[in-house]
Amino acid sequence: MKTRCGWVKMTNPLYIAYHDEEWGQPLHDDQKLFELLCMETYQAGLSWETVLNKRQAFREAFHQYDLQRVAEMTNEELETLLENPAIIRNRAKLFATRANAHAFLQVQETYGSFDTYLWSFVEGKTIVHDVPDYQEVAAKTALSELVAKDLKKQGFKFTGPVAVLSFLQAAGLVDDHENDCEWKGR
Repeated sequence: MKTRCGWVKMTNPLYIAYHDEEWGQPLHDDQKLFELLCMETYQAGLSWETVLNKRQAFREAFHQYDLQRVAEMTNEELETLLENPAIIRNRAKLFATRANAHAFLQVQETYGSFDTYLWSFVEGKTIVHDVPDYQEVAAKTALSELVAKDLKKQGFKFTGPVAVLSFLQAAGLVDDHENDCEWKGR
């Protein structure tokens, strides 16, 4: 049996696949970074399992996270999403998705890509932490506070330091796999 991080819910195949195939893997594709950032914003106040279970419905609602299409969504389209029980129906989060698409596009224009912008905070290299037990990992760090502050300056919504740390971990900028996890350092 494989040794995974203690936070993985072994009863949910989506959770297992997320840990094994995505979480902590260095991510450099702007469209996938946008989707992941959006997912982290949806999580605020909810469990990650809830977000994972609604991921496919969010993809459908937001045009597979096509940045231009999301940025062009009308207020009416976003209001209609509030009637969709397959997604998290939080008006502020849904409207933040469009606002974040606008901010993302602006970052791409300024820096060439969101990937270039984001990875500049870690000089292009994953930071590997010593994690004996996932429960000892801080909810936010100096790095997540720095990135969150800059994201806010860029116009992003729902990107506080706790959500940003989760994003940095998920996108592989920070490796917070537990030390005995088979995916540590991959």
